Amino acid sequence: MKASLVEGLGGVFHTVDIEIDSPKGMEVLVSIKASGLCHSDLHIRDKGYGYAFPVILGHELAGVVEAVGDAVTEFKVGDHVVGCLIQYCGHCRNCLQGKTYLCEHPEETLRKEGEGERIFLKDKTTKLNQIFGLGGFAEKALVHQYQLAKIPDEMPFKQACILGCGTVTGAGAIINTAHIRPGDSVAIIGTGGVGLNAISGAKVAGATTIIAIDIADDKLEFAKKFGATHLVNSKKEDPVAKVKEITDGGVDAAFEVIGFKVTSEQAFHMTRKGGGAYIIGMAKPGTAIEVESIEELMGQSKHLEGVIMGSTNHKRDIPMYAALYLQGRLNLDDLIYQEISLDQVQDAYDQLAEGKIIGRSVITSF
Repeated sequence: MKASLVEGLGGVFHTVDIEIDSPKGMEVLVSIKASGLCHSDLHIRDKGYGYAFPVILGHELAGVVEAVGDAVTEFKVGDHVVGCLIQYCGHCRNCLQGKTYLCEHPEETLRKEGEGERIFLKDKTTKLNQIFGLGGFAEKALVHQYQLAKIPDEMPFKQACILGCGTVTGAGAIINTAHIRPGDSVAIIGTGGVGLNAISGAKVAGATTIIAIDIADDKLEFAKKFGATHLVNSKKEDPVAKVKEITDGGVDAAFEVIGFKVTSEQAFHMTRKGGGAYIIGMAKPGTAIEVESIEELMGQSKHLEGVIMGSTNHKRDIPMYAALYLQGRLNLDDLIYQEISLDQVQDAYDQLAEGKIIGRSVITSF
């Protein structure tokens, strides 16, 4: 099969011919129909974050089950599925509490030593890695059944693939982590793919004041399509002061979706007494956030919380988001900026790095 491979840190995406094994045990072979280009894959390519190369990146995938291992119980050939990068064992303390996104043994979704590789170059001498156990920039993927969620057949693949990361991360932070309720006020700093999903999630949750913050006017205007009620260009005005003006004191919850120190601190400062700031953005290793513990953290009973994968249980949440989309209540259509081929991954990421893309590029031609 064909896959888009990155050979080393900072390398380019290029299409190669690789081989894929048959599913074993609880593995599912998925014929990929759509795969989204998330900014996190670009961060991993450029910064590493401890992941091994060469690697098949891509963690937003949707497709059709082509074959199943002999221990698979959840899926059958022909099922439509979405992959999710949350890897969980199902038996550790966090998993038993329903917090699969905090699993203590995510490696159990991968093959053990001596079981052979899932994917490999034809010479079989070079080990290839699947990012997050997925490797979605390819024609097919071997995925543990715990990392897949079934979706209705009428759900289109190019929208479905976004559910596995962009939606569960953005909307999940709103719904699962912050528990936003009807009438609440929220601010979202960063209107990329995850930020737009957070705005959508706030609308679904019933927030009445949804403030989108960015430095690009075109992105801010675009955020209106997802439910933003107010727009703040932080390059032109102080976002903390503006948010406090709009809300008469601060938002119930602020969400940072960029990964910068300054914006994370702004998120904390723009919340009201008793409010919370939620850090979603993928920061550079070593990034520190500074807040005054007495005046705001303690004196105003604010809280600052890191969010991983929108506190998501993807077996429950992905089908829920698919239903919301099919009911016309969750905007995924406008997230798709362009459809590309597997050979165009590098070009699309170049465009993303240059700020030319609003939303997602999605591979639909393999």
